[in-house]
Amino acid sequence: MSLFRSGNPTLGENRFRDTVLGNVVTHENAMTVKGTLNKFGFLFLMVLGTSFYSWKEFAEGGNVQPLIWTGALGGLVVAIILIFKKQWAPFLAPAYALLEGLFVGAISAYYSYAFEDRAPNIIINAVGLTFGCAIAMYLLYSFKIIKATQRFKSIIITATAGIAIFYLLVLVLRAFGYDNMPFLHEGSSMGIGFSLFVVAIAALNLILDFDMIEQGVEMGAPKYMEWYGAFGLLVTIVWLYLEILRLLSKISSRN
Repeated sequence: MSLFRSGNPTLGENRFRDTVLGNVVTHENAMTVKGTLNKFGFLFLMVLGTSFYSWKEFAEGGNVQPLIWTGALGGLVVAIILIFKKQWAPFLAPAYALLEGLFVGAISAYYSYAFEDRAPNIIINAVGLTFGCAIAMYLLYSFKIIKATQRFKSIIITATAGIAIFYLLVLVLRAFGYDNMPFLHEGSSMGIGFSLFVVAIAALNLILDFDMIEQGVEMGAPKYMEWYGAFGLLVTIVWLYLEILRLLSKISSRN
């Protein structure tokens, strides 16, 4: 069913279809939109909790590099396992949220420190813009102003894959000592334009995520897929926040 596709690898057609075909689902143990959003809220609070911890460690002069690597690599491992073991979502999704919070909190603390003179409110602005984008995308989707058509999905999926491959290529080149892509970090017009493009793609991925969750509910996915859907939504929200933070840092560096 080609309708069930998302740029977010955690929210794809097979992720929901397999759970429906492989389980007997009744109305009482079926996935709901409200349940998914409630679980997303719970995961978000967990992210805030560990983010505060890693931020506090940085503020007190502690070494947060272990927290960054634990959060980044641990979160990646948990996410990969969860993609293939969806039924473990009630346990692994909270673990992912805790690990991701360590990473996000430490990175945010670094940005706050680096831009405390030029942009003292950079973190607050990034958080506000992230939630503003998320709410705007939800309203645009709810009122069918932006529809998750097959063409729309194909464009966003292709763009998301292209960004992921590009970032991976940059990491490989940097490992070999080649880092001649200043627009990724500097506040040039090209750098800001690139970040705006990535932020737009990340935001539009939310449309696909909302559609995938809604389709999962309509297909009668089992209850544990609420945790999986909340996890997938959290992945996109975190990505959007980090890209907005990068964009604001580029703009602030021009001042």
